[in-house]
Amino acid sequence: MSTLSLPVPNQGIWPGLHAAPRSPMRARIAASLFRKAVRTLPVSIVLPDGRRMGAGGPIMHLHRPAAFFHRLGADAKIGFGEAYMVGDWSSSELADVLSAFAARLTTLVPPKLQLLRRWVDRRHPSTDRNDVTGSRSNIQRHYDLSNELFASFLDETMTYSSAWFDGVMDLRSAQLRKIDGVLDYAGVRAGSRVLEIGTGWGALAIRAAQRGATVTSLTISAEQRKLAQERIHAAGLSDRVSVELRDYREERGVYDAVVSVEMIEAVGREYWPAYFSMLHRVLEPGGRVGLQAITMPHDRMLASASSYTWIHKYIFPGGLIPSVRAIEQNVHSTSLRISSSREFGQDYAETLRRWRSTFLGRWDEIASLGFDDTFRRMWEFYLAYSEAGFRVGYLGVRQFAIVK
Repeated sequence: MSTLSLPVPNQGIWPGLHAAPRSPMRARIAASLFRKAVRTLPVSIVLPDGRRMGAGGPIMHLHRPAAFFHRLGADAKIGFGEAYMVGDWSSSELADVLSAFAARLTTLVPPKLQLLRRWVDRRHPSTDRNDVTGSRSNIQRHYDLSNELFASFLDETMTYSSAWFDGVMDLRSAQLRKIDGVLDYAGVRAGSRVLEIGTGWGALAIRAAQRGATVTSLTISAEQRKLAQERIHAAGLSDRVSVELRDYREERGVYDAVVSVEMIEAVGREYWPAYFSMLHRVLEPGGRVGLQAITMPHDRMLASASSYTWIHKYIFPGGLIPSVRAIEQNVHSTSLRISSSREFGQDYAETLRRWRSTFLGRWDEIASLGFDDTFRRMWEFYLAYSEAGFRVGYLGVRQFAIVK
């Protein structure tokens, strides 16, 4: 795989990004569709000459309309985010603007044009496939950017998944509440043999070990493993937690409980059966799984399953967010059963809002790590785009208690 054809954010490599594609006919069509779509949208789109589009609301400044529409015409699912990355448009109310678009996502493009998606949607590159080799590459492109980067905007638990708030809680307390919730769903207690799929930076493994469990935690990120081991050692729990650089498909142990927090989104649709078969295989009879997953409505999942989007290109290559129905179908293809679940999508919107605020507030510190302004705009867009999805219900997050 040639790194030159891919974004390499921590090295400031953005292949072809700053030169807008040129296609006058597509740009004219994109401009016409955009103007019609925003006519009743609750946003104010301000053009360089002061003219406005939209029905009024949070302001989107369109600085370079020609380049913006050429990007949309070339590929709207990627061009809209790329236009923000290069400054074709901006907003001081980014999550509010994106929420307005997200709330109308299914109706922005006329139905007749939506029928053409199967011919015009860009397909996922073969290099993004989530076989054992591809998964390692995909994970490295995000999680190995820099441990210091993630430490700069996460709370002190270094937890990179939705918190679960109870009123006005600080982020650390809400993250620990989330971790305890998924451990409770998995029945983790003193003496439990626990498998964690997706180590992160060790917070859940530490919490499980503090309950008296022994934990085997799997990751395919060498950078995460290194820091997680350091954090586990500092907590005095190295005798209870083993962090292994191993793909979930390679696991052959037997456990009382399995926990996995927001890792299934990186598995890929074609590998969901293998993932749930692995859960069934490694669990003792009577064993339990605590699973936390980002979800989307089933019809949207099916519509987007083969589409290559801005998120795939720049943030999470090879991923697909499942629907609740898809999770249920894959669980029921084994002898596993879902015993209960809970949804807290608005808590993810709040988690992302706090991450973005901290990220921007500490930008000077992050820039000193070597990240450039294009990266800042990329991550600001990513965090606000995700927040918008949870705000309007296009995305959800759910914990599942699963029993064998």
